[in-house]
Amino acid sequence: MTAGPSARDAARRRLLEAALVHVPFEGWTRTAIDMGARDAAMAPGEGLRLFPGGTRELVSFFVAEADRAMLEDLAAIDLESLRVRERVATTVRVRLQRAAAHREAVLRALPYQAGPGGVKALYRTVDAIWRAAGDTATDFNFYTKRFLLAGVYTSTLLFWLDDASEDHEATWAFLDRRIADALAIGALKGRVRFPGPLRWLRASRRDA
Repeated sequence: MTAGPSARDAARRRLLEAALVHVPFEGWTRTAIDMGARDAAMAPGEGLRLFPGGTRELVSFFVAEADRAMLEDLAAIDLESLRVRERVATTVRVRLQRAAAHREAVLRALPYQAGPGGVKALYRTVDAIWRAAGDTATDFNFYTKRFLLAGVYTSTLLFWLDDASEDHEATWAFLDRRIADALAIGALKGRVRFPGPLRWLRASRRDA
C-alpha cells in the first residue's frame, strides 16, 4: 500500500534531518542522501524513492522546510503590533535564525540555488515573508514588493553566512539598512517603470 502524503512528508523530513549531519562533510550529494537513509534505518534505495530528483530535490525540500519552520515560529509572535518594516525585519530574522544550526548546509546549497529551481524557492521564501507580514497586494505592488525583498533577503543571507559578530548583530544592522534602502526605492515605484527583472517573479508565481 502506498503511503499517504503526510506519511511521505514525515519520511522525507526524517531523511533530511539525518542527511544534514553529513552535508557539512559530503556536501549536497547522493552520498549524503545514502548515509542519511542508512542512519534513519531506511531500506536500500529509499532515499532515491523519497527524492527521485536527487540532491536538487533534497535542497529544494530543505529550503521549503525552513520556510515552514519560520511560519511556525512566527505564529508565536504578535506581528500585527509592529510596523510593516518591523514585521519584514522580524520575519527575515526568524528565517535566518531557524537556519543557524545548519549554516554550513545553507552555504553548500548556494550553487543549487542558481538555477530555475532556486529562483522558484527564493520566490516562495519572499512570498511567505510578505504574507506573514500581512501583505494583501494583488496589483503591480505584489511583484515590486517581492522583487525588492528578494534583493534584501539574498544580500542579507550572504552577509549572515560570513558574519562572526556576537548574536549576528552585524547582520541585523545590515538587514535594517537594506530594508530602508528597499523602502526608499519602493517609494519611487509610482514614478519609475521597473524593467525586465520582474519577469522572473511572474514566472515563479505561475510555477510555484
